[in-house]
Amino acid sequence: MTAAAWATSCVVVAMFALMVRGTSPAIAVVGALVALLSLGVVDERRAFAGFANAAPMTVAALYVVARAVERSGVLRPLLRGAVVAGEAPVRGLLRLLVPSAAASAFLNNTPILAVLMPGILRASEAQRVPPSRTLMPLSFAVVLGGVATTLGTSTNLVVSGLLDAAGGEPLGVFEISRVGAPLAALGVALLAWTAPRLLPDRDSPRSRLAAAEREFVVRMLVDPRGPLVGRTVEAARLRSLERVFLAQIERAGEPLAPATPETVLQAGDHLLFVGEARDVAELRAHAGLVSAEHSHLLGLDGNAHGLVEVVLGPASPLLGRTPKEVGFRARYGAAIVGIHREGAPVAAKLGAVKLRLGDTLLLLADEGFSARWSDRPDFVVVADDDATPVRPRGVRGVLPAAIAFGVVVVAGSGALPILHASLLGALAVVATRALTVHEARASIEIDVLVVIAASFGIGAAIEDSGLAAALAHRVVEGASGLGWRFALAAVVLATFALTEFISNNAAAALVFPIAVATATEVGIEPRRFAIAVAVAASCSFLTPIGYQTNLMVYGPGGYRFGDYARLGLPLSALTFAWIIAAA
Repeated sequence: MTAAAWATSCVVVAMFALMVRGTSPAIAVVGALVALLSLGVVDERRAFAGFANAAPMTVAALYVVARAVERSGVLRPLLRGAVVAGEAPVRGLLRLLVPSAAASAFLNNTPILAVLMPGILRASEAQRVPPSRTLMPLSFAVVLGGVATTLGTSTNLVVSGLLDAAGGEPLGVFEISRVGAPLAALGVALLAWTAPRLLPDRDSPRSRLAAAEREFVVRMLVDPRGPLVGRTVEAARLRSLERVFLAQIERAGEPLAPATPETVLQAGDHLLFVGEARDVAELRAHAGLVSAEHSHLLGLDGNAHGLVEVVLGPASPLLGRTPKEVGFRARYGAAIVGIHREGAPVAAKLGAVKLRLGDTLLLLADEGFSARWSDRPDFVVVADDDATPVRPRGVRGVLPAAIAFGVVVVAGSGALPILHASLLGALAVVATRALTVHEARASIEIDVLVVIAASFGIGAAIEDSGLAAALAHRVVEGASGLGWRFALAAVVLATFALTEFISNNAAAALVFPIAVATATEVGIEPRRFAIAVAVAASCSFLTPIGYQTNLMVYGPGGYRFGDYARLGLPLSALTFAWIIAAA
């Protein structure tokens, strides 16, 4: 390989490593692009061509349309398909997964899941059905629905834009459907059959909160001026609290061993309680106890405050930082009263916990918290029952759905390019007041658009440096004598591996030039390989961090990291086999 190819390899590996460690995809991809530009691997025109490509603008417009549909409430009837007690699990899942996947074929899958998830959690709580049976299959179903059409995911639009930038025609709305639509149907059927058999029963923070089954760790402080100083644990009635258990006493930073009912409390002792989150209020009301996170809880004791769950996503500015470092209370107007990680509470001083991707935070927040933060990258999902106001029913209620349908029809018929139809749709939802200008602006995920645009430059560097040609040659050599489908299999496997750990848009952009070079070398139309890459990059089923919807259900579903592979392996095997057979 040339020196430029080696330099590109090093930069791409470094970018990959940063993403795996939890660095924001936007920062990692833009940093890699700047490095390649500085090294002279790619020139300014090629490096920033993605910012002038139709793909980011199309994605932005579709975000606006999807948000308007979400806010209209027309997706809420899908909740009727939720699994109900006494119904056969397969039939109940199909009633939920089929319409959800169908909606995801034309709308961004993230808002679909955001609309459905709170209701599913409530239904699971009311009917005593573990949400783990439903949430992961729902996430996988909307991912599958997204590959049924070009409009279904931003990744499809990225590949379409890459084809356009390479001198080819962009993908038609239904061009990908030949591969994606049958895969979605087969995948949903497989999910409905395997999920009840493979998924363990897990309880979400919300369901355990409601059913008195989930434990949260809350740290309290013995008030130096309160009546508990000098009294024993038993005399202070801390052993007889209903549904709350005194798990540990810390004094001067060290746990007391053992902490018995006869242990005498001293001023400043830290008491770790384990129990129901709903009983946080009881602890705050206990004479002589104050929250160890007092600075965060100050001013949040009114009746207008309630408990809200949030999950930290890959674009959150909180990752790798502690609540104290970011000034969580002042910044968000909410107090952290519990942190859950990998299905278990974090038993540490909450303000000093370094937050990680996928952490579920239980917050004491005011009624407007969800509305303020549901459209921001700080939290992937705000699990609050009715946080999102629903627009009126009637003509104004169905208008956003009609606009979205119009976008699909106009773009699908070829009357207008996808970009033009999407922009007209976005303008229409604002002009008809289905969304305000502020809401439309907030619905656009800027980080995603930056990743898409910058990924074009990374792909150009991989091509211009000769790295794509070199890797393609090795793929073809490895498949020598075995036929072009084996070469395609190697490309698809590489895409699968990347998309589980980095942004699916970045994975598609990285593999695209290699796929095109491989297709050219084996004498196959590159478009067929490009469609295979688009489908493979979107189909992340093995980890919670591979796709945003997977991460959205991670904490609320109470899942562990390995649960994804349990259900995802059969689905990934089906996806791989179908892509190779249908390409």
